[in-house]
Amino acid sequence: MILSERLELYEKLMRLDKPIGILLLIWPTLWGLWFASNGHPAWMIVWIFVLGTVLMRSAGCVVNDYADRDFDPYVARTKDRPLAAGRISGKEALLLAAFLALLAFLLILPLNTLVLVLSVPALLLAVSYPYTKRFFAIPQAYLGIAFGFGIPMAYAALQGAVPVQAWLLLLANIFWSIAYDTEYAMVDRADDLKIGIKTSAITFGRYDVVAIMVCYGAALGLLALVGWQYQRGLAYYLGLVVAASIAIYHYGLIRSREPAQCFRAFLHNHWLGLAVFIGLVLDYVWHRVIL
Repeated sequence: MILSERLELYEKLMRLDKPIGILLLIWPTLWGLWFASNGHPAWMIVWIFVLGTVLMRSAGCVVNDYADRDFDPYVARTKDRPLAAGRISGKEALLLAAFLALLAFLLILPLNTLVLVLSVPALLLAVSYPYTKRFFAIPQAYLGIAFGFGIPMAYAALQGAVPVQAWLLLLANIFWSIAYDTEYAMVDRADDLKIGIKTSAITFGRYDVVAIMVCYGAALGLLALVGWQYQRGLAYYLGLVVAASIAIYHYGLIRSREPAQCFRAFLHNHWLGLAVFIGLVLDYVWHRVIL
């Protein structure tokens, strides 16, 4: 196999050709950076967290495919992934994941000790999540912790501490993750039932759509609470209103439980995260201008 072909396989294994996962990780991390810095994050720290997010998400995808290598060949959507198709060995995949994690760790070395300490549970969460689908009824909640752990790390980098607001933001991300990843799980529900994988779509059963909307509501409610604690203004809450409108649009997509529409709703979630972020940034800019 020539180098270009192998690099293409690595790209697919890391899901760089499907950036939705990176976006779903980036938005909550940026929420944390802007709240923690009162709207003025150091741009070097922003770049460290953005690049670190890309690297760790890529490493997580590799570990996920390694963990699911015996299941993916039996799922229509995943059967052609490099590991499932036997085009990359398990050992090679683990070496790639380790290399990506090492690069992410090197990125945060200039930051303070608390960030380095928090990087340990962040790594453990990323590599252990794929295995929770064997044991947990709602592994999407575990995913929310893993996907949102950039929030307490952002506070640690900018404040040297992790206040209660960071944990509230993380909790908001957990509810949001359950919502969008249940939409994702609804796509594979029939295959997951056959192979014995546990997902929230299976656990919620006929209440899946209701559960998704409740989780959207909880996430937005917690974001509103954090905004109130930080005395944010109109622009921030308008961002939440836009995000709520997007969630309602998702209800229209998923209520029929048609797999293609559920997947469309899942992909559309990055607009919800972006709406919250834009509202937050504009609110800080507005207050800076008028004050």
